[in-house]
Amino acid sequence: MEITVRNREGGTTTIESAVGVSLMEALRSSGFDEILALCGGCCSCATCHVYIDPEFAGLLPPVSDDEDALLDSSEHRDARSRLSCQIPLSDSLAGLRVEIAPED
Repeated sequence: MEITVRNREGGTTTIESAVGVSLMEALRSSGFDEILALCGGCCSCATCHVYIDPEFAGLLPPVSDDEDALLDSSEHRDARSRLSCQIPLSDSLAGLRVEIAPED
């Protein structure tokens, strides 16, 4: 599946990813070092914060209490904020557009 990613410098890249992995895994395996993912995808660090294009927001699983609390710790949280480790990639997300959030 294809994902369009905007990095922190404003550059845009389109990557290919398999279905079934997390968005965090797809970003890291495509060389986006801005996604630190210090906890390895366990939803305990918020270093994989991204902004999801609003067109895709309704296709994502709901924000869990843990994810919500971690996002609240970011000064860059907005209505588009999600932790990429909490987004499983599925066929319905083909063409997903994301932006890597600024580092806290």
